[in-house]
Amino acid sequence: MKFTRKANAQWKGAGKDGKGYLTTGSGVLSNTQYSFHTRFEDGEKGTNPEELIGAAHSGCFAMQLSFLLNEAGFTATTLDVAAVVTFEDGSITKVTLTLEGEVPNIEAAQFQDIATKAKEVCPISKLLNTTIELTATLK
Repeated sequence: MKFTRKANAQWKGAGKDGKGYLTTGSGVLSNTQYSFHTRFEDGEKGTNPEELIGAAHSGCFAMQLSFLLNEAGFTATTLDVAAVVTFEDGSITKVTLTLEGEVPNIEAAQFQDIATKAKEVCPISKLLNTTIELTATLK
């Protein structure tokens, strides 16, 4: 399977005082504001690249895990995934995924094994050149 997705960024002004806008092909983001303040400080409404990477990674991982669970004969009731993206000294140094899953009839060890495989084969995990940590909890 091959497909493409599109997103656009527009930036106006200087790095610290300027503002940018992000738009995705799906329209989910439409001129969504981002800036130095939304990226490096808190308080201003808008998004930032690290937050978007976290959303992309947690969503990709949850979907990948769902497929791998199905291949093993299980269907998740719920997979809640949080991603914390750490930015340090000009680089993304780590992504921590925290998974809480409800999967009927699965043993904890098998859940851990499948979750670890999902982390390794998730396309966003493979894209990122950083340490990716996973904490998985079966309810």
